[in-house]
Amino acid sequence: MRFPRPARLAPLALAAALLVTACGDSNVEDGSSTATTTATDATATDATAADGADEAPATTVDANVPPKPTVAIPTGEVTELVVTALVEGEGEATKEGDTVVVHYVGVRSEDGAEFDNSYDRGEPFPVALGAQTVIPGWEQGLLGVKAGGQYQLDIPAELAYGDNPQGDVIQAGDALTFVVDVMAIIPATDPADAPDVTVEGAPNRDELLIEDLVVGDGTELQLGQTAYLHLIAFRGDTGEQVASSWETGQPQPIQFVEQGSLPGIIEGMAGMKVGGSRKMIIPFVDAFGSTGNTELGVPADTDLVLVIDLIAIV
Repeated sequence: MRFPRPARLAPLALAAALLVTACGDSNVEDGSSTATTTATDATATDATAADGADEAPATTVDANVPPKPTVAIPTGEVTELVVTALVEGEGEATKEGDTVVVHYVGVRSEDGAEFDNSYDRGEPFPVALGAQTVIPGWEQGLLGVKAGGQYQLDIPAELAYGDNPQGDVIQAGDALTFVVDVMAIIPATDPADAPDVTVEGAPNRDELLIEDLVVGDGTELQLGQTAYLHLIAFRGDTGEQVASSWETGQPQPIQFVEQGSLPGIIEGMAGMKVGGSRKMIIPFVDAFGSTGNTELGVPADTDLVLVIDLIAIV
C-alpha cells in the first residue's frame, strides 16, 4: 500500500505539458501527471489510502540528499504543535507565500513507527506555504524555518489527520512526528515582474535558437538538479502566448535530467545560472512533435518559444 500523492496547487497547463515526462510517474492517484516529486507522504490535506496499490519504486538517491535522520519520539502525549530546531538554519526565515523545499521522515509519535520518508527516494518535497496543500501541522510548523536547518515537528492529531486513519500505520487520533531538512527556501514572485516579451510569428526552424535576455550571476544549473523557474510559452508560428507560470507567482520545479523533459528545454537551459532569463526557440521535433499539444493549443509540427527565468536550484 502507498499513500496518495499530496494535494498540490492546480497545475498550469504549461507545467503539465512540460513536466509529464520529467516526473516519470503514471500512477498518480489524483490523475495529475505534473508532480515532480514521487512523495507518498502523509502530509496531504485530504488523502485516502489506496488499497492494493504497489509500493512506488525508489529512485536513485542523489549525493546531495542528506542522511536520513533518526527520530526521537516525544515523551508524553502530544497535545500541541512543538517545533524544535535540531540544527539552526541561516538566512531569512520562511513566511507565507514562500515555497520551502524539504526532505522529511514521518513517524507515529506514540511508538516511532515510520510511515514515509523522502530520503530513500532521493527527491525533496516542495511546500507552498499558505496554499493549504499540506496538513495544518506542516503549514504552521514550517513557518519561520531557515535554509540549511533541521527541525522536528511534533504534531497533535487535530493538526494532522484527526480521526481519519491513513494507510497501514497512521491510526485514528494519532499524533505525528516529522524531522525535516530544509534544502531551500524560494520566495514567491510578483506576477507584475514577468518579463515583457513579444514574439513574432515565424516559419519553423531546424535548430535550437537561444538568446540570453539576462545573464544570471548565481549558481550554474547542473544535470541531476531540480530547477525552480518561471516559464512563458508561445506558439512559434503565430507568436501567440499560450501559457505562463507567472500568473500564480509560484516558480515551477523541473528536474534537469537528460531525457527527463522535452529535449529542447534540457538543451536550451544548459549553462543557465540563477537569476538568468533566457528565450529559446525550440524546433517542433524537440518540442511537441507531429502530435502537438491540444491542452496548450499548440498544433502539430509547430515550433515552441519559451522564456525561462531561473529562480533557484535545489
